[in-house]
Amino acid sequence: MPPGKFISRFLDCLDGERNFSPHTIRSYEIDLLQFCRFLAVDDDDGEMTAEDLPAQDDLPAPDELDRRILAAGPLKVRALLAMLRNSGLSKSTIARKLSALRSFYKFLVRIGALEVSPVSVIRTPRQDKRLPKCLDIDQVEALLAAPDTSTVLGARDRAIFEIIYSGGLRISELVALNIEDLDEFSEVLRVRGKGRKERLCPIGPKAVEAVNTYIQMRQAGGEGPLFVNRDGRRISGRSIRRKLDKYLLVAGIDPGVSPHTLRHSFATHMLNAGAGLRSVQELLGHASLSTTQIYTHLTTRRLKEVYDRAHPLAGAAGREHATGGPTAGPR
Repeated sequence: MPPGKFISRFLDCLDGERNFSPHTIRSYEIDLLQFCRFLAVDDDDGEMTAEDLPAQDDLPAPDELDRRILAAGPLKVRALLAMLRNSGLSKSTIARKLSALRSFYKFLVRIGALEVSPVSVIRTPRQDKRLPKCLDIDQVEALLAAPDTSTVLGARDRAIFEIIYSGGLRISELVALNIEDLDEFSEVLRVRGKGRKERLCPIGPKAVEAVNTYIQMRQAGGEGPLFVNRDGRRISGRSIRRKLDKYLLVAGIDPGVSPHTLRHSFATHMLNAGAGLRSVQELLGHASLSTTQIYTHLTTRRLKEVYDRAHPLAGAAGREHATGGPTAGPR
């Protein structure tokens, strides 16, 4: 059970009111539990790491823990961030933990337990921008061709990769698909995304064909999980990742690729082909356009490569011209 009544009420709110997924709620619970373990330490010399925190069994009584949660001020939150940095955590991980704490204290203000959140004056650490990995079209085709579709499991794996790339689905969304979510005539899927929000996701005819082939070979009925394991239970995201690792070796592709890379590739290839940013945002199920805009960096880089190759005074030719090299001359 979560420690203290405030954390329990907050997690109940995430589930009952805000419709967060069980995975997200569990992540919040883990981050808040670490904060509680930090609050249990009376003396912090500024050099503490996560390894120095007490175990969950050594936490104060729930009432005392709730008191410490309400008493924590900005200095305590900054000390927590220092501890996380000392532990060698990445900026993105620290930002995620701070976000969980920010939401928690906003909840305490909303229910009247506090007047002001101690996190309100804390800035989120500036994160290093990293471009997502992306496969080129030849690599995608090699991966899709890797499964042996003469077997049920091979047909299943081919259908899984076809749907992720064709529709840009998250792994959690794909795992949650049911047979009845596929409308093969309209070539769309009913997808349950983050926050249990539903959207209609178009997929291509090759993806529809791959799914139908798998369903027929599996001899499945008209309802139930779309993708199942050997035992007939809904397939897990971890199992999909293991299958992907296997086929990456078969296709001769970088083993560092994840299932999410197919989603990145979908978005990048759509933008490269002229799709609008708003349309890609809706297809991906992003709540904010800023989340989708990271893919414009990939497409801009590609356009710059095309420009450097094609323009007579771009790339190497342009540099020679600027320095008075062989290409310089009257214009």
